[in-house]
Amino acid sequence: MLNPLFDFLKSLGAPRIAAMGAVSLGLLGFLVWFVMRLSTSPLVPLYTDLTFQDSNAIVGELDSRAIEYDLRQDGAVILVPRDQVLRLRMDLAADGLPSGGGVGYEIFDKGDSLGATSFVQNVNHLRALEGELARSIRTIKGVQAARVHLVLPERQLFARDRTEPSASIVLKSRGMMEMSQIKAIQHLVASAVEDLSPGRVSVVDERGKLLASAESNDAFAMSATLDERRVEIEHHLRNKVEALVASVVGNDRVRVRIAADINTTRTTETADIYDPAGRVVRSTQTREEQNTSSEPVANDGVTVGNELPGANQNGADDGNATQAGNTTEEVVNYEISRTTRTQVQEAGNLRRLSVAVVVDGVYSTGNNGDVVYQERTQQELDRISALVRNAVGYDESRGDSIEVVNLRFADNPVSLAAADEGGFLTFTKEDYFSIAEMVVLLIVGLLVLLLVVRPLVRRILAEQPKPEADKAAQLTDQSADAAAALPAPQAERAPAPKPEFLEAAKAAGSVQAEVMEEVGQIVESNPTEAVNVLRHWIQEAA
Repeated sequence: MLNPLFDFLKSLGAPRIAAMGAVSLGLLGFLVWFVMRLSTSPLVPLYTDLTFQDSNAIVGELDSRAIEYDLRQDGAVILVPRDQVLRLRMDLAADGLPSGGGVGYEIFDKGDSLGATSFVQNVNHLRALEGELARSIRTIKGVQAARVHLVLPERQLFARDRTEPSASIVLKSRGMMEMSQIKAIQHLVASAVEDLSPGRVSVVDERGKLLASAESNDAFAMSATLDERRVEIEHHLRNKVEALVASVVGNDRVRVRIAADINTTRTTETADIYDPAGRVVRSTQTREEQNTSSEPVANDGVTVGNELPGANQNGADDGNATQAGNTTEEVVNYEISRTTRTQVQEAGNLRRLSVAVVVDGVYSTGNNGDVVYQERTQQELDRISALVRNAVGYDESRGDSIEVVNLRFADNPVSLAAADEGGFLTFTKEDYFSIAEMVVLLIVGLLVLLLVVRPLVRRILAEQPKPEADKAAQLTDQSADAAAALPAPQAERAPAPKPEFLEAAKAAGSVQAEVMEEVGQIVESNPTEAVNVLRHWIQEAA
């Protein structure tokens, strides 16, 4: 059974067998690499935005465990196989990695702290506190790196005045930090340090911009707070109006913009109000007087009797008139009702509101399948406007304005629905990369088969002689040997085959029949010699 295979290999020759072996080994290696590539877990980020200290420590740990990894962005990103990410993160967290480039309370885990001086202990405590605060700040969204510097004055003996502690923070953010986040960082640090107030914490970004100063009365901070409040009011009202109107006209069929006017002036008003109708008796004073007086009666003339001595002793009262009178005086004091009102109006209240709402029309499908647009009626727009007024708290006396307009959007629902149909399968970014990698590998495999393997195999097979021509040539050679060995008659001796006949026999399929006929004639003429030749062939084959 193996003789045809050996004969086939002998017919190919050593160069063609070596070429076929090289192609087979190359194809086998490529298939092995392809299968291993598909079966190997892809590399995903283990940690990003690492410092050089953390990257060095993590790489050393990965090397000790013989885990495959890749470094990106000058060591700031470390990639590891996806199936080992969670386990590695838990193991590294147990070892305190990544530490963020700073040291925390693990500095006291060392055993040499027993013989340390108080100065070293205080410095280590300060370093640990700064490191822990920096780690806490980095957990806030948008913060990439943070450094904390604390100034904790020592209490001097016999000193009445004490210097308050202070802190300074340097942030490296991934974008603009909101004022609420900056205040949160100030309160976080102030709450973690004894006797530290938020007003004593300064915050600076990596560009040298002052985000929060250590002064309590900061006009810039107040302005930023008012802007943040305005944005918050606009965002809250816009989401509420969009959710309400979208439930009527459909998703992505409404656009809402709100402009809020915020009062930035702090006003203090004091008023005294008097109420005349609300009188109250404060005090009452009453005085009574009684008066008695006598007056002489005037005489008509001078007489001798009146001029005589002692003439009026007997009738002394005859010439006087007595008068008596009573006087009553009352004073009543009333207290008028007075109300003193002091009203302080802080900055930040809503002074005016402007709302603009744009809604799309109604779409329908025509008889020919085209999309037909239809505007909304004024009655429907009035109802939507009434809903918006109630949703935002419309106040006419405040000067609020609301405008609801129907306009056709650039994208119709049909195109949006067609775009959404392709997204029923949700793929992550890693899935897209994996699919792209598999497609590229398949394309490379097909190119190798078509451009490398196929031409080589075709070339090897093209150089191989055809079985029919090979068999005919073999039979021709055998017949020539048999004819030369047999003593044929003088008249019937077959002529030796010519080279032109051999070349024609390789190209034509009819040569085989002619050769067989010629061999048959020779065998019929010399049967004994033919039997001897066949025996000789059988012995050689055995």
